[in-house]
Amino acid sequence: MERQLTDRQEKQRKMSTLPEEYFELKTRIHDRLLDIMDISLLESSQRDFVVVQIKSLVERILKEENSSVPLNSVERELLISEIQNEVLGLGPLEPFLQDPTISDILVNTFEQIYVERFGKLEPTEARFKDDAHLRRIIDRIVSAVGRRVDEFSPMVDARLADGSRVNAIIPPLAIDGPILSIRRFAVDPLELEDLISFKTLTPEIGEVLRGIIRSRLNVIISGGTGSGKTTLLNVVSRFIPENERIVTIEDSAELQLKQEHVVRLETRPPNIEGKGEINQRDLVRNSLRMRPDRIIVGEVRGQEAFDMFQAMNTGHEGSLTTVHANSPRDALMRLETMVSMANLDIPSDFMRRFIASAINILIHLSRLADGTRKLVSLQEITGMEGNVITMQEIFSFKQTAIDQQGNIRGRYIFHGVQPRFIQKFNTAGIKIAPGLFDAVNASVV
Repeated sequence: MERQLTDRQEKQRKMSTLPEEYFELKTRIHDRLLDIMDISLLESSQRDFVVVQIKSLVERILKEENSSVPLNSVERELLISEIQNEVLGLGPLEPFLQDPTISDILVNTFEQIYVERFGKLEPTEARFKDDAHLRRIIDRIVSAVGRRVDEFSPMVDARLADGSRVNAIIPPLAIDGPILSIRRFAVDPLELEDLISFKTLTPEIGEVLRGIIRSRLNVIISGGTGSGKTTLLNVVSRFIPENERIVTIEDSAELQLKQEHVVRLETRPPNIEGKGEINQRDLVRNSLRMRPDRIIVGEVRGQEAFDMFQAMNTGHEGSLTTVHANSPRDALMRLETMVSMANLDIPSDFMRRFIASAINILIHLSRLADGTRKLVSLQEITGMEGNVITMQEIFSFKQTAIDQQGNIRGRYIFHGVQPRFIQKFNTAGIKIAPGLFDAVNASVV
């Protein structure tokens, strides 16, 4: 793997030293290739055959091209590889999409591409030729999922074939040029054992999470951007029994459930006339007529929170969702705001009681300064005290030091609180280790 990364970085470094004429040459060859190539080849399932054909045609064009740009063997190989990516993939982004260590690709105008690797951002030497080149790649991505981006609709959410989430925004909203963000997801979704090996949580916490899902408690997963909310939602969804009917609702489909009986719903943006929009609230309402055992909303952002909680309160126990927040208390405040967006003129005290009766567990995640993700708190909603929703923290992560390599050290601490959900565990026949919640339990990570 290190050898592959070194070769790729060397190629990118080489690209940064090439003159502007190189990009002009690549554009001419690409255009000429499309003129003489049999386009039906692109629909062939035999990708290796198409790659060979493209290489042969590019080499032929290079011989015919009376170019003022001298290319050595490395540059020639790189040029052929880039044109293959232009025709079959996403151009300069293709090497990053093939790199399993990259989790985010951030294009800040055609001249600047950043990637996140192992939780940390780093600049790359890759670039697009110009704004038009970047726009072509964006159009290729969004058109593949039936969406569009233009001056009438300058923002778009889409996804790649592998499930990676894509956001694009273009002028006039993006002042300096088109902006593209890609949040990648693993082809093979992470499992609980992976999170334990990454020290996102401990085996004991994994045991608790398995019991929470099996006993059909309603769960909210909160955290900031890139903290691992969707990853954890995917992992805990593995514990839902195979004989239950699951309905998932998302703005852009990214959940990767492994059960057989899953119904996936996705919102639809308005058409060019501003009509035909189907939002998450519409889908949550519709899902209640689909006989779901569990409803999973990828992320609540607005009015759909009210309908989600209503479902939790009316027999759809064991439902899950995520919410952006900086702390568990902030998550409750955000949820309260979202419920108020439904414009139902509900008194604030009743609204809080409504939320407190719907949610059983609030799990909070955080991305720490060293780029690692941690499950930093698990809180149980215990009810109301006056007009305040009360919680008790079952366990938390406490940072203790930063080592010489800049890695954060700390420990998971159980607070000695006997959770109320133990009764549900017992009813569901779920066994946990004796004394698991005792305050003496702590795991150093």
